[in-house]
Amino acid sequence: MILRLISIIRKEFVQIIRDPRTLGLTFMLPLVMLFLLGYSATNDVNNIPLVVLDQDLSQKSRELLDAYRAADYFHLAFFVTNVEDMRFLIDSNKARAGIIIPHDFGKTISTGKVAHVAFVIDGSDPTLAGTELSAASAIGQAESSKIITLRISLSGLRGQLAPVEVDTQVWYNPDLVSADYMIPALIGLILQVLTTILTSTSIVRERERGTIEQLIVTPIRSWELVVGKLVPYVLIAFFDTFEILLVGVLIFKVPINGSLGLFLGMIGLFLVTTLGLGLLISTISNTQQEAMLTTMFTILPSIFLSGFFFPLAAMPAALQIISYAIPLRYFLIIARGIVLKGVGVDAIWTEILSLAVFAVVVMGAAAARFHKRLD
Repeated sequence: MILRLISIIRKEFVQIIRDPRTLGLTFMLPLVMLFLLGYSATNDVNNIPLVVLDQDLSQKSRELLDAYRAADYFHLAFFVTNVEDMRFLIDSNKARAGIIIPHDFGKTISTGKVAHVAFVIDGSDPTLAGTELSAASAIGQAESSKIITLRISLSGLRGQLAPVEVDTQVWYNPDLVSADYMIPALIGLILQVLTTILTSTSIVRERERGTIEQLIVTPIRSWELVVGKLVPYVLIAFFDTFEILLVGVLIFKVPINGSLGLFLGMIGLFLVTTLGLGLLISTISNTQQEAMLTTMFTILPSIFLSGFFFPLAAMPAALQIISYAIPLRYFLIIARGIVLKGVGVDAIWTEILSLAVFAVVVMGAAAARFHKRLD
């Protein structure tokens, strides 16, 4: 019995060694997971892009902005002159928070009264918004303490009110409900996992069974074969999309603030990318196991580097650069922008263009290689 067991173990090792690509993926996958989780699984956010609306332009307002600039949490990225420009920058994800300093800020502080500052937070990402909320209040309190200390040293009076109060406002997701943030993202992740796995394994399964040759000799063109194989998965993907949206709206009470037609159109664009990726994987894989491992190798970076779980702002600069090569990154911005913020094409056109480029490149490469493989 022991000899038979050893023979089976030896045969299995030989089988694994004969497939070097699968063997390489088997060893590489744990390392990729380790590095991605080690660097990206953090909520320590800094350098959050901040848009400034300074209506006072006084020495006191500059001192307050210097306090925010000196902190590691915020980066004063934009200066605007009206609320509409601030809203557009936050809608388009160029800024994640905004500060509004009223026109009488400096005069109010000089007269010993309490000056109110409005701090607007993009609540579409609850994790990031929580950090912004705490940091904004803490910096405002620190600046108040500094002014009170200066007043006491000059006048000797105590018991004064805090001269600066930061009134925070959370836009789009006031209660910081995680479901409102996660449900739109889940649509993208589920679509990628589902369509990529099904497409890649379906075509490889045809090749393993020898039925792909039977399809080739039939009087159909190669593009007809591709479309015929992909259409069922497109229908399945859209069915899952409606299912997720229905559960999200009815059970989790997720509001859809934007255009449903635009959202479905963007889902269709994203599906071109995921289906093309699955088709491309099928052309470089010889077995279903190899196709599954290769698919997982592409899904893991999408999960950890797209902003699905962890804020991109919390990641090292190198990983943020790599994330631009992840199509899911753009779809998550689009999905959350339409569902949570109710934005239109004007606020997310750069993400739409990037996703369209990915769709054309990936589907084009997949179709060309699939046609070559058939030949």
